[in-house]
Amino acid sequence: MKKAIFRSVLVLHGPNLNLLGSRERAIYGREPLEIINRRLAATARAAGVQLASFQTNHEGVMIDRVQQAKVDRVGFILINPAAFTYSSIGLRDALTAVEIPFIEVHLSNIHAREPWRAHSHFTAVAVGSVLGLGSLGYDLALEYAIKRLKAR
Repeated sequence: MKKAIFRSVLVLHGPNLNLLGSRERAIYGREPLEIINRRLAATARAAGVQLASFQTNHEGVMIDRVQQAKVDRVGFILINPAAFTYSSIGLRDALTAVEIPFIEVHLSNIHAREPWRAHSHFTAVAVGSVLGLGSLGYDLALEYAIKRLKAR
């Protein structure tokens, strides 16, 4: 029996990303999260891939959503862990436990900012990372995820 192909992508946005477009525009840009999510959904739809987006400011809720992704048979995750990048070993553990490939996305270049931002708990277990390209980073990560899903 052939293994099922899971043609869905989950995009996870961490704390304070609901404020995109109005918060620290010089760092995070002017584009609201809703616009980013709509653009990603349109790209996925055109490629025949299902996409769901989820944002939360709460670590446990994010962990629950990652665990649900396994139940939902999600094929790929794009995650901007935001402030969880530097603090959430629990979220990292959830991502490794579900064994769904993921790309870490950051709007800013975390290595070009405050020294404490330079360490991510996710980079070592991610398929890849996209940093410092603004919201375009999500698009590039999605393009890769779609190619990877279709190659299965």
